[in-house]
Amino acid sequence: MTGAPENGGPKPTLIDLRSDTVTKPGLKMLQAMMNAEVGDDVWGDDPTVNELQDFAARMFGMEAGLFCPSGTMTNQIAIKASAVVEGHMRGGAVHTQPGDELLCADNAHIYLYEGGGIAFNSGVQPKLLPSDRGRISAAQIAAAINMEDSHFPVTRLVCLENTANKGGGAYYSLQDIREISSLCRERGLKLHLDGARVFNAFVEAGYGPAEMGPLFDSVSICLSKGLGCPVGSLLLGPRDFIRRAHRIRKVLGGGMRQAGFLAAAGLYALQHNVERLRDDHARARRLGAVLSDLPYVSHLAPVDSNIVIFSVAPGWEAKSLVERLKARGVLISTMAPGVLRLVTHLDVGDAQVDAVCGLLRWLAEEGQGQGGQGGTAGKGPGAADGPTTAENGHGAADGSTLPAKEEDVVDVEPGSGLNGGGGAAAVGDSE
Repeated sequence: MTGAPENGGPKPTLIDLRSDTVTKPGLKMLQAMMNAEVGDDVWGDDPTVNELQDFAARMFGMEAGLFCPSGTMTNQIAIKASAVVEGHMRGGAVHTQPGDELLCADNAHIYLYEGGGIAFNSGVQPKLLPSDRGRISAAQIAAAINMEDSHFPVTRLVCLENTANKGGGAYYSLQDIREISSLCRERGLKLHLDGARVFNAFVEAGYGPAEMGPLFDSVSICLSKGLGCPVGSLLLGPRDFIRRAHRIRKVLGGGMRQAGFLAAAGLYALQHNVERLRDDHARARRLGAVLSDLPYVSHLAPVDSNIVIFSVAPGWEAKSLVERLKARGVLISTMAPGVLRLVTHLDVGDAQVDAVCGLLRWLAEEGQGQGGQGGTAGKGPGAADGPTTAENGHGAADGSTLPAKEEDVVDVEPGSGLNGGGGAAAVGDSE
């Protein structure tokens, strides 16, 4: 690991730990983008987009890929798109049709944070399964499949998320995925992966895309989180499935013209930014180790990858803690009442983590954020050079608590697996 941010760009004036979506392209990625050969991708003529799609498909053992603006789009296309492989599904070769049912975790991104797209785009009913920090099991899936009866929707599709955003970065073991895949094939269900942070799972769990990819009928991977690209996701699957997905992307308005400039960033990321995710995980664990000993932390979720979630103890105010960190150049996200999150990424190096650890300790030593103390009063260390207030659209002008982006917010609701307020937070049923 190095002390400086690893994207090669200038030192940030803020240490932004709200999400790994806040990264900016480094110098080498920018150079790759500027040198990209481009064409009209809607016509299929952009050579860099084609190279990215083929590269990712080969990496995951799939036949083809489709470059899209967002992970929400790739997930929603997968739910709606036709599939090519016969014999994996009851009632025909489609993932879903209106009136069908899909199975997913009760805190899945496709259900909570994609704008009701399952219903809006596909007319499909989700059945939510209680999760272990965002993970569901083959036994749960088997028990949830509807019988063949006209009173019930037809169970067509299973969707997994790896790593699980709302589960605090928890990941599946390869054996668990194999068991789910085997069950789906046996029972005629399609299996889709929301792999927004799947590369974090690869470096942590010890398996890779070539082992995992063929276990799914379709895979969505995000390039703009830990991999550091400015925008873009890929949908991978059989060739006929991707041909149908291309048509749905057009209907959804996702066709881009000279998209090779963006695709070049994706190629660079897949070739250079995967293994370094281990450093993000190590830095997240350092933050977790410090937080575990602090009096304002009532519960710390297991730090499995690059996401650190903790609950604020009674007598301390989450909003005040967020504001005092912000005043000293550190941004973190409010996940729920009394629940805060920090996410490590390639724009944050060891020196920045050292500074944040010092600030976290200082908050406890000075009682900053305790008993209703708020605002920016009191002297203390600063974590970053430059302005101490958010700029370029970061944060609210009134200094209010900074929420995470929609796709990363973790809220508290009955059965969600997170308990907010002053008590301990359990991320999933196992905690």
